[in-house]
Amino acid sequence: MKVEPDACAKSIARVWKPRTVLVTVSFVMITLFLCSLLVSDQYTNINGIWDGSTLMFVSSSIACRSKRCPRGSEALPRGIVEAASDMELKPLWRSSKKKALQKSLLAIAAGIQQKRGVDQIARKFPVTNFTIMLFHYDGVVDRWSDLPWFGSAIHIVAINQTKWWFAKRFMHPDVVSAYEFIFVWDEDLGVDHFRADRYLEIVRKEGLQISQPALDPSLSSEVHHRITVRNKKTRVHRRIYMNRGREYCGNNSTQPPCTGWVEMMAPVFSRSAWRCAWHLIQNDLVHGWGMDMKLGYCAEGDPTRNVGVVDTQYLIHRGIPSLGGGVIPIKKSSADDHTPPPAAGSGVDARKEIRRRAQAEMRLFKKRWTAAVKDDKCWIDPYDRRSRRQ
Repeated sequence: MKVEPDACAKSIARVWKPRTVLVTVSFVMITLFLCSLLVSDQYTNINGIWDGSTLMFVSSSIACRSKRCPRGSEALPRGIVEAASDMELKPLWRSSKKKALQKSLLAIAAGIQQKRGVDQIARKFPVTNFTIMLFHYDGVVDRWSDLPWFGSAIHIVAINQTKWWFAKRFMHPDVVSAYEFIFVWDEDLGVDHFRADRYLEIVRKEGLQISQPALDPSLSSEVHHRITVRNKKTRVHRRIYMNRGREYCGNNSTQPPCTGWVEMMAPVFSRSAWRCAWHLIQNDLVHGWGMDMKLGYCAEGDPTRNVGVVDTQYLIHRGIPSLGGGVIPIKKSSADDHTPPPAAGSGVDARKEIRRRAQAEMRLFKKRWTAAVKDDKCWIDPYDRRSRRQ
């Protein structure tokens, strides 16, 4: 049978054209990939000549690309990079062995007026298992030097600043990542019924990522939230039950302050929870009001399980106002004025002004949170997800 030339050509085209196109495209892609590696400074030597075979070069390049290096360390060989630090003091005249640190960190913003109370707190945290860091908001350091733990503690000074101002600037997660748990406490806490080592035993066993010791209401001068009140029948509690008009907390409650909540007075964070909480601290909002309602998001899982109040190791809240205490003279306020106010005198009540500012910060924090949730289309609220399942 006679075959027309055009039919034969069409038949060959049908057989070979797709294969030819596929081979050509593959060849071009491989060529472009190899050329991109050649022109990259990261994968060429000083003379622009390959070291070794093409296959080994490509494999090595892909392996290098897959490594994750801390930001800013890309120009360094991986083995020399120290991505984290700690607050441990090092000797000047003898070598310091590199070993894994198995400690936790206690950070307190303290003034000299509360020296006795802070000393009692520090003695509950043995230096063998804890590092102590004091934020001196009144500028007084030398008058602490008679205390036995003074020399092993870290002392940071900034006049009239809060503990959250200090924490944001001096407790970056990479700096404190060596510590298993991080205590960020106020200075006016009684610790007669508290031991740090026993507290951490309970926290580990219960799997608490964020926690606080309970408060004894019969001995404390101030208890602001019912969930922090000590329950004498339990070792740990994670929720409260109440029905006071608009305030209702039951078994199905999934949001703070019914569950998944601790107060900013004496929070304790796991290493991973602090990495999240540090980012929650707003750089310009120094009082931290409003943060307590959002800390549960940093609990590494279900906040109704991973956030709790420890009842068997409890505190006394003395409620002593010290930071910014006294009365300040009436004058035009300045954002750059950080000088400590005098203890007495006519003018404005400093405590009232501080509380007014803290309340304003809380409103601003809430606005920022609402705006952030609205703008981040990829973010999913775990509280809402549980509510929908119920």
